[in-house]
Amino acid sequence: MTELLTDRVCVVTGAASGIGRSIALAFADHGAAVVVADIRREPREGGRPTYEVIQEDGGTARFVETDVSNPDDLERAVAVAAEEGALNVMVNNAGVLEWREFTEVTEAEYDRTMDVNAKGTFFGCQAAAKAMLDGDGGSIINLSSTAGIRGAAAYPSYCASKGAIRLLTYALADDLGPEGIRVNAIHPGAVESEMTRADSRVVDTEREDAFTEETPLGRLGQPEEVADAAVYLASELSSYVNGESLLVDGGISNT
Repeated sequence: MTELLTDRVCVVTGAASGIGRSIALAFADHGAAVVVADIRREPREGGRPTYEVIQEDGGTARFVETDVSNPDDLERAVAVAAEEGALNVMVNNAGVLEWREFTEVTEAEYDRTMDVNAKGTFFGCQAAAKAMLDGDGGSIINLSSTAGIRGAAAYPSYCASKGAIRLLTYALADDLGPEGIRVNAIHPGAVESEMTRADSRVVDTEREDAFTEETPLGRLGQPEEVADAAVYLASELSSYVNGESLLVDGGISNT
């Protein structure tokens, strides 16, 4: 495989499990040194920790316990990355999702969703930007969602948080682009992962059938397919891509 990220240093939040894990593994496969920044060490789906898998395959990876709702933790993850060299890529992936009717959402539930998804991404971008401004630029990749583009009654707080990520991405692309820092967002659709099984309940027979029927490709996405999009945005293949919302949703949003 062509190593598109050789000699790059990357931080991936929420990389212990799911999409974040796939992104971290794909980055390592393409030659990057990866900091796995997550509140948990063990993957939700079971198996070896992400950083151990990378190390066992001959790659460079470190784990940093990171609560993305705490800006100090994000600064620390970026500082650890700097020990491997200049930070080149930041992936703000960590997120939570709860299904709740609008009138039933509690303040605590709303705060948790916004703290992890919106606040975590905001200060993840800030920590990365500070490091990249002292270096040679870089790529910041924010994980939004199709819910950041089109609303869904089943998870209004999630939609609010992911919409915030989309517009933050555009604002930072404008702000940081002149400094050589590209900022883009990936918008996955229904992806088969432990979060969709446990938290969002997407992966059960009734809901999965509904999603696959609406999706032109007729199936759920896989975390590895989102990871491929992240590799593209992290690499020089996307050197003139800035302020973009990249849909990885099988065509459901635009059809």
